[in-house]
Amino acid sequence: MFGRREPIAVTVRGKGSWVLIHRCLSCGRMRLNRTAGDDNPFLLLRLAALPLTMPPFPLQQFQGDE
Repeated sequence: MFGRREPIAVTVRGKGSWVLIHRCLSCGRMRLNRTAGDDNPFLLLRLAALPLTMPPFPLQQFQGDE
C-alpha cells in the first residue's frame, strides 16, 4: 500500500527522459516515476532548479577580482 508521496527531485535517464523522485510521507521510501505529458512543465523546471538555490559552497568565490 502506498501513502501520500511528495516530489523531491528530478533526474534524467537514458535518452533524455525526465524522471521524478518521490518520497512517501508515511514511511520515507523513495520511488522513481516517469514524467507524464500532463505534468506541469513549469513545476518540473522549478523542482530541477531547486539545488541551484542552495549551493553547497559560497557563490562569492566565483566573483572575480574586478
